[in-house]
Amino acid sequence: MKNSIKFDSFCVREVDDPRTTKPHILPIYATSSFAFENIGEGIEVFAGSREGHVYGRYGNPTIEAVAQKIAEMETFGLDREAFAILFSSGMSAISSLVLGILKKGDKILTQGNLYGGTTELLTKIFQPFGIETLFTDLSDPGTIENFVKKDKDIRLLFCETPANPTLACVDLEAIGLICKKYGLWSAVDNTFATPYLQQPFVFGIDFIVHSTTKFLNGHGNSIAGALVGADVDLMKTKIWTAMKLSGANCNPWDAWLVHNGMKTLALRMDRHSSNALQLSTFLEKHAKVARVNYCGLPGHPDHSVAKKQMRQFGAMMSFELKGGLEAGKRFMDEVRICVLAPTLGDVDTLILHPASMSHRNIDKELRLKNGITDGLIRVSVGIENIQDLINDMEQALQKI
Repeated sequence: MKNSIKFDSFCVREVDDPRTTKPHILPIYATSSFAFENIGEGIEVFAGSREGHVYGRYGNPTIEAVAQKIAEMETFGLDREAFAILFSSGMSAISSLVLGILKKGDKILTQGNLYGGTTELLTKIFQPFGIETLFTDLSDPGTIENFVKKDKDIRLLFCETPANPTLACVDLEAIGLICKKYGLWSAVDNTFATPYLQQPFVFGIDFIVHSTTKFLNGHGNSIAGALVGADVDLMKTKIWTAMKLSGANCNPWDAWLVHNGMKTLALRMDRHSSNALQLSTFLEKHAKVARVNYCGLPGHPDHSVAKKQMRQFGAMMSFELKGGLEAGKRFMDEVRICVLAPTLGDVDTLILHPASMSHRNIDKELRLKNGITDGLIRVSVGIENIQDLINDMEQALQKI
């Protein structure tokens, strides 16, 4: 070929892949499209009669390898299959789920103490298009059952457990049973717990959502999301189509970063959980702290539920300062090791003030009703030396 074309044409041509042995680390397939050997192959791949990649928005080997690993994490040790799709963020994973399985007139039942962004997505984006969201206390199975009995338009029950930022937990087994009984889809945001600490498929849940930006990655260097579904055919058809046509796909670089982070997931979650329990125990006894929300504490109202369905209690906690809004703002400015950042799940300890940050656009009445008070501080406990974290919190509390 080199001798049959001009130099400038030769410069443009792609090189042949010289790989002879399998790479030890997953490669990054940085390509927007894939080339066919001939028209017959192209027709078969487009028709679906032959496996093959077409276009980066439809799928990519790096992305699919990482998605498959997440699916296998969520089913690890279980005698069942699942299929995962990676998205550009956790929010796009939720969006594609709703777009893939619901239609105008359908309703979503959820809790009032969701992550603020999820609440806004459901109420400000989907509600105007005719998919209404209803809020209730998902910790009471009787209340859930009454809702779904009375309203046949409820098609999806969506929950977080532990919830962001109050760390409330719901009984996944009860939710799974109710949804199966009444023919509802069930979906759980498992970002806080990760598959290492909690596997919702054990309890009959249909879909699992992750913001892989958080603990699965663990290093704060990529944004991506995942949706794992127990119905493989549904995931490969309706959900995949929603992802493809809405352009909510992940990219190979972010997928690769998630892949690298997941290698240390178990090690990190062990340390996160240990540190969070010790820090919450310290704060629970502090004179300037009104309440600590950590489901690993025996006094937490959902401790027994969390203990039943989680292997450990994770990194996330929140606590309410007695001084309210001003104390919360002052505390944020006084910490030295903890980092003020609007995210969670990194190896370092991150703090956030929900009332003025993540939940500032949520109706105040709804926020307060669900324990997201003006003095609440959310903490994503890192893997630092625990004594350094306690000392930092102590010196900051002394100054408010």
